[in-house]
Amino acid sequence: MDDAGPSAGGQGGAGHHHAAHTWAEARQVAYDSATPIPPGPVALRLALGRKLDRDIVALQDMPHYASSAMDGWVVNGSGPWIPVDPGVRLAPHQASPIATGGLIPPGGKAVLRTESAVLGRDDEGLPVLLTGGKARPGEPRAGEHIRKAGEEALEGDVLVQAGVELNPAHLALAALAGHDEVQVQGKPVVRLVLTGSEVVEQGRPAPGQVRDTFGPQLPDVVAMLGGIPGGRQRIGDSYAEWLAALEDVLPDVPDAPDLPADVVITTGGTGRSGTDHLRRAVAELGGRLIIDGVAMRPGHPAVLAELPDGRFVLGLPGNPLAAMMALSTVGGPLLAALGHGAMPPVQEVPCGTMIEPDPGRTRLMPFRLLYGMASPAQHTGPGMMRGLAAADGVLVVPPHGVQLGEPVPAFALPWGPPLSQPGDGAAKAKPRSNPRAGQPKAKPASGGPVDWSALLG
Repeated sequence: MDDAGPSAGGQGGAGHHHAAHTWAEARQVAYDSATPIPPGPVALRLALGRKLDRDIVALQDMPHYASSAMDGWVVNGSGPWIPVDPGVRLAPHQASPIATGGLIPPGGKAVLRTESAVLGRDDEGLPVLLTGGKARPGEPRAGEHIRKAGEEALEGDVLVQAGVELNPAHLALAALAGHDEVQVQGKPVVRLVLTGSEVVEQGRPAPGQVRDTFGPQLPDVVAMLGGIPGGRQRIGDSYAEWLAALEDVLPDVPDAPDLPADVVITTGGTGRSGTDHLRRAVAELGGRLIIDGVAMRPGHPAVLAELPDGRFVLGLPGNPLAAMMALSTVGGPLLAALGHGAMPPVQEVPCGTMIEPDPGRTRLMPFRLLYGMASPAQHTGPGMMRGLAAADGVLVVPPHGVQLGEPVPAFALPWGPPLSQPGDGAAKAKPRSNPRAGQPKAKPASGGPVDWSALLG
């Protein structure tokens, strides 16, 4: 694989160099490269949040046997009753003790609550069960405090219809119906390969070391984007470690589902230095590059490849903000397509400042919304996270720049709410009428758009 320059779609051989994809092209290529994962059975414990592909039906009557709704005595006929051992067939005027949920024995007609029952003696000194205590007149009536078989559903009844996103109650219902697994739409399993011998996972890093910014958040972001976190492993910077990590071998990763990965996301190693081995490892495994660089910043050296076994490899830059922008640009569309989803939306927001041109590349700028205007956040270098942590979304600034007040494309953050439509903010606020006496009148609005960026501090 030629590392001298970006390759458009990985289609060119050695010596065929092409410009990196534009931001819009990269999104579309990533989305179009994936085929939705077919539906399949999934264990109930892994089905939360998945979209149901086949109706859940009752495999038997629910409940499948008549049971007691109370602690007390199951009786046959009217009292007084002769107590007998639990579980035996009851003849008329017999009773046996029963707990809530207990199986109603043959001959059982009703349940007398514990608080309504009194044990006494007959004329011959033999035990006898009587009503008393808190018993109501006529208690127990036929069928009282008995949960009948099939009361909730009959065998074959549809309990949850296909197309529903499964919640905990759905899963409990499926278990009650006798299911161990349910048929759901496909969803990509994503394994993480975190690289860098200089990365430390705890404490304050020494000079030359950096803290792990991916481990604490990347699995959750993957889930927000529609993937199933499939475990992670950390490797060093050697080529042998890279090659082993990308081979089709399930690593022994704690808490990972026992499922093969559909996507492997790597961090770092996408540049062209002596320790950047992603492209070489993909080539040795017989894979092809789909995206080799995107004309954007930060996140330019993003790589998307496909291996012969069908797994995708998404290479993210090592700097945290650059990685998040690459993940949003390439990973979001890829995971959406694999999981039967639509392309993540992009919409326009009015820009609260002028942004100079940067010919040839798109700039992704975290921004904050102030009075309905988007102003780029500060602290947004490729290795910084402070600006993104306080952002409402990300501006997609075209190469020719943006004028003050001009609409500019933007997308929401995976963990944030959708971007509000123009006019959703102050413009829709109800005007105040009848100001209080003595209150000064508001100053008239200026005739043009306002640059709010100075307020960000």
